[in-house]
Amino acid sequence: MIKEIEQMNKPIRKVAVIKEKEQVNNKDSESIANYKKDLLDQSFRDSVSTISKEGNRNYVNPQKPNGRLYRLRSYFSYFYLILFFTLPFIKVEGEPIFLFNVLERKFIFFSKIFWPQDFFIFAIGFLTFIVFVILFTVGFGRIWCGWACPQTIFMEMVFRKIEFFIDGDANQQKQLKAMPWNTEKLFKRGSKIIVFFSLSFLIANFFLGYIIGMDEVIKLVKEGIFVNFGTFSALVIFTLVFFFVYYWFREQACIIVCPYGRLQGVLLDRNSILVAYDYVRGEPRGKLSDTKVDQGDCVNCHACVRVCPTGIDIRNGTQLECVNCTACIDACDEIMDHVNKPKGLIRYASENGIASKQKMTYSWRLKMYTIVLTLLLSFLAILLITRADIAARILRTPGQTYQLLENNKISNLYNIKLVNKTRKNIHLDIKLENIEGEIKQVSPVDVPKESYFQTSFFITLKNEQLKARKTKIKIGLYENGHKVDVLTAVFLGPSI
Repeated sequence: MIKEIEQMNKPIRKVAVIKEKEQVNNKDSESIANYKKDLLDQSFRDSVSTISKEGNRNYVNPQKPNGRLYRLRSYFSYFYLILFFTLPFIKVEGEPIFLFNVLERKFIFFSKIFWPQDFFIFAIGFLTFIVFVILFTVGFGRIWCGWACPQTIFMEMVFRKIEFFIDGDANQQKQLKAMPWNTEKLFKRGSKIIVFFSLSFLIANFFLGYIIGMDEVIKLVKEGIFVNFGTFSALVIFTLVFFFVYYWFREQACIIVCPYGRLQGVLLDRNSILVAYDYVRGEPRGKLSDTKVDQGDCVNCHACVRVCPTGIDIRNGTQLECVNCTACIDACDEIMDHVNKPKGLIRYASENGIASKQKMTYSWRLKMYTIVLTLLLSFLAILLITRADIAARILRTPGQTYQLLENNKISNLYNIKLVNKTRKNIHLDIKLENIEGEIKQVSPVDVPKESYFQTSFFITLKNEQLKARKTKIKIGLYENGHKVDVLTAVFLGPSI
């Protein structure tokens, strides 16, 4: 019997021993990770990479990136740029597919027109967007900044490439800056200014096209600046802003101006996915010629630093200047290939994943975030799709009570206000839904396209139909026999 009990306890003891070893190993891994993390330089957190101790601008001249991720980003940016420069010309029923006309309070999303009456959709949409940004940042870090932000795409995939073409790589740019003013420097500086300003002007035209419509922009070109001076002034301002940002301000727009960079410092946690340096594997750093026993895989070549568009050293840890552009990943992977070491010393990973030596996986946490984000977007899409094309409001005419008519009938006067959010003229018929009566319209309800309309009408009921001083009535709006909307109003009668 005793032997049987001992045999039964053997697997339990074995499991306990395994768990104990795992705990010891985890503690050892954690202590090693903490030790190597302490080796990282933290002095960078006392300053901004683009500003010197004297308060002057540190102009960043990154090397030209190259690699698998850079090519993927380039393909995505080409798709993005094609959309940006073609969408203003795409029209549905004579209207652009996207329009953000703040001046006239007219907004078009996916060819649907939105008016101030749709404010609740904007409010819900804005709240949804805030929650989306929070969850997305907590889960996936600043992937948006590196891959989809217009500032990054235009700066790194358009203007930076042009700069490489005109001024050369980073070393050539530094030499050009240090060289005295001669024919070569004047030519290159002048060429860059002309090209950058021309591109800024082109982008400003399309940016303005998203606000007032491309037809208005073309109208400005045809009629001249004096006829449309206000539009021309806006175009000049946008052009100067874009030129200033892409020629001089550059990465500081992400570091100093953009609120998203500040937001990530609050939202990121140890499980957030970001571009990170594997300090457990990489530390302590050393040259290939060093013979240290505990030397890490980082050969201290500074390739990741030289390609960074914000001038940081990713090996120091998560930093607000990092926009997750992945240039350092490609640069490090290329060096690892040369020194016959595994790629991924710099990669997409979480702080906990690096500390525990685990590869990035699509965890349940990320799956739940993805599900919530999908639900939020679906909810917003449903709101946009189900939005009514006709907004109507019925009120009793102010200052009017009821009118006593012949044959024991009572009449009330109502005002109806309508907004036609479609691109067609609409004729509506008014009918009573829950009670028998007569409706006499002052004028036909013909609502012009993309416009407001207001008219009045009388509703007449028999006195015996009224059971109280105030009676709720339902009024239906019909377009070609199809019920568009049902509104509620109050019918006023004598005291019972």
